[in-house]
Amino acid sequence: PDWVHGSQWGSHIKLNEIIYLTKHLLRHSVVFDKRLTNHQFFIVTLTARLTVSPSSSQFFEGDFVSLSCEEDDSSAGWTLRRNTSKGNTTQCGDGWGTSANLSCDISYIVERDSGVYWCESREGPISNMVNLTVTGGSVILQSPVLPVMEGDDVTLLCKTKTTPSNLPAAFYKDGSLISNGSSVNMTIQHVSRSDEGLYKCDISGHGESPSSWITVTGDTLTCLCFCSFQHSQCDDNLMTVFALF
Repeated sequence: PDWVHGSQWGSHIKLNEIIYLTKHLLRHSVVFDKRLTNHQFFIVTLTARLTVSPSSSQFFEGDFVSLSCEEDDSSAGWTLRRNTSKGNTTQCGDGWGTSANLSCDISYIVERDSGVYWCESREGPISNMVNLTVTGGSVILQSPVLPVMEGDDVTLLCKTKTTPSNLPAAFYKDGSLISNGSSVNMTIQHVSRSDEGLYKCDISGHGESPSSWITVTGDTLTCLCFCSFQHSQCDDNLMTVFALF
């Protein structure tokens, strides 16, 4: 929801709401460092990150894709999992992909490989989630697969499966035209929260790409939280949340 990024950070919410927000809305794993002081607090930190190579959220059928769990704790035992349109949650090597160390290679990706991918540890935490789209069509949009930092420049590239692969394209955000098709790519300079949205592209005579969501995030994924009141237990007390996003 919009308020996650707004001024309402700092309002009082329950601890279980913070955990839900961090794990499911921000979709990052959490580690709690809880110190018992007059004002108890804990720190929420990212413990693993899923990366995709080539770095894109869209692929043509037949492309090679490698997914890796970049972790802070090698003892955590991270496993790459996915949930596809069939609604089944499976891990790498279970009918798809080849597992090697902390990576999973898909040598020939197909449309049924479209879905949500993440890393999961034996202890339960999960990494960020990545949504991959595989198309049997002739056009894809290459856009950031991971959240983009506020203030960074972002370049979108529209590609065709045939040669030449890079042709002038029109770009759309949330269904509205934002670039008229005079260039093979489009750069969004100094991105902000308002640049979040659903993007796609179109190459005349070749077709339209699927849509991909671009997420914009802040300077850090660490959330410092502490109790509003001086109680011995924080579990169900109201919390004040201070976050840098």
